[in-house]
Amino acid sequence: MKFEQWWSTGARSPNNPYKADSPAFWAWEGWQAGVGIEREACAQVCDEIANKPSNVVLGVALDCAAAIRARGEK
Repeated sequence: MKFEQWWSTGARSPNNPYKADSPAFWAWEGWQAGVGIEREACAQVCDEIANKPSNVVLGVALDCAAAIRARGEK
């Protein structure tokens, strides 16, 4: 997700511990957006591994991708 997409969605972290619109608030929001983007990038690496026809660990790669994405649900 590009910065502009994240910014325009208006999505904010529900567990932001800082006062709204303070510098710390926005630093937290940016950090959380970056974490989500990196998590998805890592999961996509697992997806790519799983999509290789010669891969004998298809289930492991798919489980890996699901586990990475699930970390964002906590």
